Amino acid sequence: MDIILIPGMWLDGSAWEQVVPLLERAGHRAHPVTLPGMESKDADRTKVTLDEWVSAVTRVIDDADPAAKVVLVGHSAGSAVAHAALDARADRVAHIFYVGGFPSADGHHLVDGYEAEGGEIPLPDWSGFDDADIADLDEAARAEFRARAIPAPELLLRDQVRLTDDRRHDVPATEVCTEYTAKALRDWMNEDPNALTEFRTARHLEYVDLHSGHWPQFTRPEDLATVILDRL
Repeated sequence: MDIILIPGMWLDGSAWEQVVPLLERAGHRAHPVTLPGMESKDADRTKVTLDEWVSAVTRVIDDADPAAKVVLVGHSAGSAVAHAALDARADRVAHIFYVGGFPSADGHHLVDGYEAEGGEIPLPDWSGFDDADIADLDEAARAEFRARAIPAPELLLRDQVRLTDDRRHDVPATEVCTEYTAKALRDWMNEDPNALTEFRTARHLEYVDLHSGHWPQFTRPEDLATVILDRL
């Protein structure tokens, strides 16, 4: 099976380097995606749009074996990119995983709350993250992360997600809860009727706890791969 791996903010496809061999050892074809503008720190990303990110994923779907459906795995903001690609290719997706992230609803932004500089969104200081986000990253891991971090395109703060195909609600989905628990997530949804509307309309949604901090592809790659493989 073709498994398409979509990174979150500040990361390229190499973020999945510890997960890819585990999936391939199980007999699957892994496709870690480097999204437009994230090819290097020096790439010009000032005009890269959300549509270009989604199109990069749909191209990988289109290039996969047409006789079989694919699996989408999105991390953090990459979860919303994966979800938009699911909407664009609902008939081609067998399962979607949201790892430490959520699908954005139609008309919403991919991300917010970040500061942009010169057309880019740099990785914030670690003090800008919750303790739970970075709990499993020691000082060496944080230094390595910052060294590899690539600024994201500023237009992601302004571009709106567009969803049009209701068939996306029928695709089996798994929310992998990382720095939060499934119970905390459900409590939030119960308290705020406007939260995570795409989860409310999903007909086959499972929640899985994988307490790891926000980046389990770095801190618990074996366990993350197991979560994925157990559902294929």
